[in-house]
Amino acid sequence: QVQLVESGGGLAQAGGSLRLSCAASGRSFSSYAMGWFRQVPGKAREFVIAIRRNGLTYYADSVKGRFTISGDNAKNTVHLQINNLKPEDTAVYYCAASPRDPVYYGSASNPVWYDYWGQGTQVTVSS
Repeated sequence: QVQLVESGGGLAQAGGSLRLSCAASGRSFSSYAMGWFRQVPGKAREFVIAIRRNGLTYYADSVKGRFTISGDNAKNTVHLQINNLKPEDTAVYYCAASPRDPVYYGSASNPVWYDYWGQGTQVTVSS
């Protein structure tokens, strides 16, 4: 079992950058497929990006070219780099882990695929 804690959110201006972190404990994140989702009040949790254990990455169309995911094995932490922030990126961002390998985009982008979730970190982008 793995525990996840997000950090790095905050207030940023449009066009700027943020790096979110997801610190894993209990097990190495490399044992899991890792994903990031975001949610705004009143809406369903939205897929952002995910990475399989083999390094293959899935992206939501809305974030391609702006979001990247990376892992730091020494710190057992996964990062989400967000560039060229837009006001519509405002949301609570959640890190998630799945012991199952998402062979298809439909699996990787589905919240039910993931067994473990962090508590979320708020990102607010001002225009």
